[in-house]
Amino acid sequence: MPIPKRLFFLLLSWIWFASSLQAGVEYQYSYIPKKVYQNQIFAITVLEIGSKNQNPHFYFDSESSNQPVFKKPLVIKNGNDTFFTFYFKTYSRDFYLPELTISEGDENHTLEASNIPIANLKHREDFCAVLAADMKIKTSQASTYDENNNLVTLSIEAFEANLENMHLNAVIEDGTENIKRNHAKVQAEYYVVVPATQKSIKFTYFNTIKGQYVFLGAPIVIRDYSVSTQSELNPKDDSFDKVKKMAFVGFVIFFSLLFLWKRDFFYLILAVLSIITLLTFYAPKKEICIKQGTPLYILPTYTSRISTKVDNDFTTALLGERAEFNKIEYQNGIIGWVKNEDLCKN
Repeated sequence: MPIPKRLFFLLLSWIWFASSLQAGVEYQYSYIPKKVYQNQIFAITVLEIGSKNQNPHFYFDSESSNQPVFKKPLVIKNGNDTFFTFYFKTYSRDFYLPELTISEGDENHTLEASNIPIANLKHREDFCAVLAADMKIKTSQASTYDENNNLVTLSIEAFEANLENMHLNAVIEDGTENIKRNHAKVQAEYYVVVPATQKSIKFTYFNTIKGQYVFLGAPIVIRDYSVSTQSELNPKDDSFDKVKKMAFVGFVIFFSLLFLWKRDFFYLILAVLSIITLLTFYAPKKEICIKQGTPLYILPTYTSRISTKVDNDFTTALLGERAEFNKIEYQNGIIGWVKNEDLCKN
């Protein structure tokens, strides 16, 4: 082969080899939303083209207040390409995606910062303040909270959702408990105190995929069992106790009549035992003393919201117990839970 041709092929081979080295691993954003909304959870995806079978490390500019919800991304591989998805949340009326440095072995790659516009949502009174790619009510339960109100607990599952911000207008009390987030998927328990006359709960959330509000709702059906596994918020619901009292009154009358008829002391003993059991239902409840300044929790959990605080030391009947919490009734029929540590020492 003539020398010029050999040099030409050598040069071509060198150019190909150099370009293949340069293009061996390349990073770029494969998805950045064109716009987001305030308090929205949204995804951005980094594409790795080619791979050296190394684990890259991602560093967003630490000086920026906008940081991913999870430090480690969701990783999806597709052949020689890998997708790394991070989730962010907007906390203000503007969002600037910080500069990203990707470290892979001895190499560093940089993706420039970029601005993501924040759009405004049209106001709705029934908006629950949640933006989600999808959201559904898995279960709903309700119980008597006090004489005038009911407590409704909704078990919610959603994707790319800010369930921690969920709030309904014109309600007495509400809050979100037990939030569990796994990248896009999030689950939580939402509780709300509503008037006893209200028969259903209805609201809307904003679907970020459809770009519109979507209705959700559930009927309010009062049941005899507790609201959830973590609460027994039926302090006023003593219908079952009434049934038991009526049953033992019936036993007393029945066994007394049998004794008068049969003149058998066995029935008299049964009648006396029924009377003793009946009297236990009317025995005064155990009383406990609550210290001044004690927080009154809506649910018997350490993460529960506080409905009010006790103004002064006072003594009240113990309505129930759950782990380290005691259920009591405070002023104006307010029902709540106090910790064991907040009981008076004497």
